[in-house]
Amino acid sequence: MNFIFFVGGILALFYSMTRLSMPFRHWALIVGAALSAFTLLGGFNLLWGGVVWVLFLAPTIFLAVPDIRQRYLSNPLLYRIKKVLPPMSQTEKDAIESGTVWWEAELFRGNPDWDKLLAYKKPVLTTEEQAFVDGPVNELCEMVDDWDITNNRKDLPPEIWQFIKQNKFFGMIIPKKYGGLEFSAFAHSEAVMKISARSISVGVTVMVPNSLGPAELLQHYGTEQQKDFYLPRLADGREIPCFALTGPDAGSDAGSIPDSGIVCEGEFEGKKVLGLRLNWEKRYITLGPVATVLGLAFKVYDPDALLGDEQELGITCALIPSNLPGIDIGSRHFTLNAAFQNGPTRGKDVFIPLDFIIGGEKMVGKGWRMLVESLAVGRGISLPAVGAGSGKGTSRWTGAYARIRKQFKTPIGRFEGVEEVLARIAGLSYFMDAGRLMTLSALDSGEKPSVITAMLKYHNTEKMRQVLNDSMDIHGGRGICMGPSNYIGRAYQTLPVGITVEGANILTRSMIIFGQGAIRCHPYLVREMEAAGLADKKQAEKDFDTTLTGHMSYFTLNLIRAFSLGLTGSHLAKTPVNGRVGQYYKRLAQMSAAFAVVSDLALMMLGGALKRKEKLSGRFADALSYMFYTSAILKKFEDDGRPRVDLPLVEWSAKYSLNQVQLALDEILRNFPNKPIGLIIRLLVFPLGLSLRQPNDSLSQRVAAILLKPGEARDRLTKGLFVSESEDDITGKLEVAMRKVILADPIEKRLRAKKRQKPVFQSYEQWLVELVSADDISEQEAEILRQGSEATRDIIMVDEFAPGEIESGNLPVEKVA
Repeated sequence: MNFIFFVGGILALFYSMTRLSMPFRHWALIVGAALSAFTLLGGFNLLWGGVVWVLFLAPTIFLAVPDIRQRYLSNPLLYRIKKVLPPMSQTEKDAIESGTVWWEAELFRGNPDWDKLLAYKKPVLTTEEQAFVDGPVNELCEMVDDWDITNNRKDLPPEIWQFIKQNKFFGMIIPKKYGGLEFSAFAHSEAVMKISARSISVGVTVMVPNSLGPAELLQHYGTEQQKDFYLPRLADGREIPCFALTGPDAGSDAGSIPDSGIVCEGEFEGKKVLGLRLNWEKRYITLGPVATVLGLAFKVYDPDALLGDEQELGITCALIPSNLPGIDIGSRHFTLNAAFQNGPTRGKDVFIPLDFIIGGEKMVGKGWRMLVESLAVGRGISLPAVGAGSGKGTSRWTGAYARIRKQFKTPIGRFEGVEEVLARIAGLSYFMDAGRLMTLSALDSGEKPSVITAMLKYHNTEKMRQVLNDSMDIHGGRGICMGPSNYIGRAYQTLPVGITVEGANILTRSMIIFGQGAIRCHPYLVREMEAAGLADKKQAEKDFDTTLTGHMSYFTLNLIRAFSLGLTGSHLAKTPVNGRVGQYYKRLAQMSAAFAVVSDLALMMLGGALKRKEKLSGRFADALSYMFYTSAILKKFEDDGRPRVDLPLVEWSAKYSLNQVQLALDEILRNFPNKPIGLIIRLLVFPLGLSLRQPNDSLSQRVAAILLKPGEARDRLTKGLFVSESEDDITGKLEVAMRKVILADPIEKRLRAKKRQKPVFQSYEQWLVELVSADDISEQEAEILRQGSEATRDIIMVDEFAPGEIESGNLPVEKVA
């Protein structure tokens, strides 16, 4: 009986510790009081009582008595850290300190507050923003002929350039007082998403001036004179901007740019002024070939001490008219058959006055921080919107095609192999949009969540790659034949562009997400590093000991929480909602606690060496990212009003994400440098093994079915997509054809039941006439079948060109079949 009471007490303790957040010393007092009462009541015999008290008192006294703790633990650890702590470069420090910490910190720390998650505001368009998306954005989409743009013109037609400028598409982020639209991040994302799903070439042209570039940098760092001159001209398109950072010798390692600006005196517009003599070589610069104002990043050197004592002043950003003597600009790169303007720029001995520096002379050497702070916002909007738009378009159009296209007298979307792929397309599209929407909520509330935007850029572009590959597999030959009627080919061709820009994905995953996340999100790591860096020995020992005590309590409580939730299948975890969706909150709480333990262990054991363990860091990035996306999926379901028809999408994407978290943590522990420690921690955080499974076949079937017919869930999944109803547009033809085919379905089913199949030797029209004559179908039903057959034929046919046309390079705009 005593044993039962003791076990019950342990379970009650674990239950409390998984739900309540209290300091370690409070838990120690509670446990000490409980053990005392149990001992006084005769609950222990002498042997087991001694064992339990030793197990309790040894760590408690060790941690609670400052002199013992400092002498044997914190001081030795402090001096070890001082010895091995790697120096941090200024560029690393700027990158780590850029932006703000948001929801990812809750997940990182092992005990997420669901009330905080659900309290985040759902992004909503203002009346003005909605009118722009429904008006000029839709008009622009109507104007787009992507085949003509990409194959024949290799550029946007003049009327589209003019429309973009006239309607201030380049000024979405510019304040109204400067003539811009001053839209929210959500409106910016909605516009880019809709346009890029229609044409990536037009989408990129619109997104770049509103992303990391002159307008963004001017608003935050420019002088009033610079803002007054440039922002109105950027807003209405009189100036076309670009920003040049990447060069042949500095890509992802932007801090090593060799481009230079030497402080010197020179002549500008007939006056002798203090300025910079610039030399640079840049490439991959979007809008560069047509830019009238060039944003440029370079390193400033002051060999003659004209600005002060330092000679190397650091990375600096300037705005330079592209027509200055010595500037070479206008050549183009040919980026995977896309038509947006992209090319190199070079400058040789280009002289500019100091007031061309963004923010003026006082901002010399502060360019890197400007860039990483702006990137913390910009990479969370444009490219994630492109990914989400690709997912929505792929879901809607691939689903329609899979419903229309038949083999063995069955829509190919009903084959189990195709169902599996359709489910992945739909589930990942829901996944991408959920992440996009939650991040936009943060951005529009004033946050600059640099870690989350890095996650979003990486995963939305990677999932875009997956859904487009899947779409190509389903379309088969229909997808690989380019022409006016191919609606996925260009997106498939250009998807590596999104993978590459604004931080190459391999680098983003293996170095940035967890590298920044660990330092920014951990509640004690930064303070421990700061204490280790203090010159005052006594103060360093005191500060480090205080911080380490909190850190050890944090680790212990997370370990107990992870073990308790793992042992009970997460049933002890809190959830803000009931029903089937509630289990995903519980599972996410379990994964969060496990992540906190494993990441803390890696940081304690590997220290600064962890940043060189890029495979481990990449897996930590995966785990943290998929936890964020699971949160976003659950949040989106609540924000949408918990529509029951969306449950298959929610469950598929949540199961997929949680399974990926579990796999990432398992791979970390299996590859942990200290194998015994990795095995022990694996047993503690996964005591019942790997229990989170991928979506099963039944769930995948229900998800795929959403894409195969018009409906509320399909429309909500593809909300924000430009949907044409015109049969002159290939995507409009898909919409119309799917409805016609579905309308014909019950008639065809009835005929099959009567075994009234079309003879091979008979034409379709002859067969219909025969059926009407035999009273098997009515004239109206014959017309429904006729329209369904014609629509199917039109959709499955591919473009073909006359002899010599492909060689000429100037192919017809209209479909030839």
